[in-house]
Amino acid sequence: MANDNTRDIERAWELMKKIGFAMLVTHDGDKLRARPMAAYVDRDADAVYFLSDARRHKDDEIKRNPNVNLSFADASDQKYVSVSGTAAVSNDRAKIKELFTASAKAWWDSAEDPNIRVLKFTPDDAEFWDSPGTVISYVKMAAAAVTGTRPDIGTNRKVAI
Repeated sequence: MANDNTRDIERAWELMKKIGFAMLVTHDGDKLRARPMAAYVDRDADAVYFLSDARRHKDDEIKRNPNVNLSFADASDQKYVSVSGTAAVSNDRAKIKELFTASAKAWWDSAEDPNIRVLKFTPDDAEFWDSPGTVISYVKMAAAAVTGTRPDIGTNRKVAI
């Protein structure tokens, strides 16, 4: 069982890294807010990092309530991961420089921009859905509909990370 759990944990990390973008869900008072973010998945650090702009509300929301959710989705390949955990906002300039890539230039001119912050997400648990892909899933669903059985369209696991 421990082997299966370890394999499931690793698969959750692999899927997060492969998908690369997440909807970051924060608390804004009684409401939930989600926005797409480029994820820097660092399995060795057991963390997911994001670059954020201090002028946006998500940093304030995280400071008020650090419990957040990340939702990764690759609908074309039928792979999904939902991860719950805590986030922290920092002004770690070395980490900002490390994470700053060409795609970050769409938002900031350089890593020296004083408005850039790092969000560090530490996961507690994850749930993933890992299907063999859209075409195979549709074929299995059609076959199940014809035979009156339930389709086996992949793996769904919950793991503590």
